Amino acid sequence: MLNDTILPLLAADAWWSYLLRISLFFLAAYLLHRLRWRIAGRLVRLNSLTRRGRELRAERQQTIRSLFASIITFVVFTTAVLLSLSLFIDGATLVWMVGLFSAAFGLGARPLISDFLTGVSFLLEDQFDVGDKVEILSVIGVVEQVNLRTMWLRAPSGELYIVPNGEVRVVRNFSRGHFSNASVTLKLATSDLNRAIAILEELAEEAVVRLPTLIEPWHVISETGTMGQQTELTLLAKAKYGQAADMRPRLLALVQERLAESGITLAA
Repeated sequence: MLNDTILPLLAADAWWSYLLRISLFFLAAYLLHRLRWRIAGRLVRLNSLTRRGRELRAERQQTIRSLFASIITFVVFTTAVLLSLSLFIDGATLVWMVGLFSAAFGLGARPLISDFLTGVSFLLEDQFDVGDKVEILSVIGVVEQVNLRTMWLRAPSGELYIVPNGEVRVVRNFSRGHFSNASVTLKLATSDLNRAIAILEELAEEAVVRLPTLIEPWHVISETGTMGQQTELTLLAKAKYGQAADMRPRLLALVQERLAESGITLAA
């Protein structure tokens, strides 16, 4: 009679002990989840210090920090689940169950695994950073956030695109260019063609000094290769990255001024 009373109490105490341990596991996981940004920030700073004195760009640090934060959340909650299961299942059986579950999960959630693996690869590769303007899957936008599973793109029209990492195959990064195209087209009378070419080729060297954003002297070409009463010439010019729009009107003003001094009028 006494044993019938004590055994259920002992069993109840054991369950309360298990429940307390499980609660502690998930409480620790939750606290680490809340601290993930601080921990990720420390890991990023440590990574910066180990790169032979080279400081990572702020954008790159933000990208890596987002990925580290996602990894921390995934790891701590997965660990909490495994520790909880280990209270009821012996180690060998648990390893067998995890392997079986991983195989089944791998077959049924292949796209999700692909997203996670691609997210991890973003840590190793420097394809883009938070703040970069990119084109992915025909979507052009600014990268706002990158985590283990998705990346967020903000389109110029304001929409937010959430792209699974596993879908990222080709990235067109507008923020990593070495120069911007500042080419301009001139239309002039064919009778002035020889003089205009000589003037423009001579002016190309001078323009590099007068227009500091011009990277190198331009090249004079004819894109159409046709000739009539009027001929079109194209000045292939390269500006410092992101400054082509500001330089192009100054380039046109400089060309028009020099041609006008020589009595050459641009055609309408």
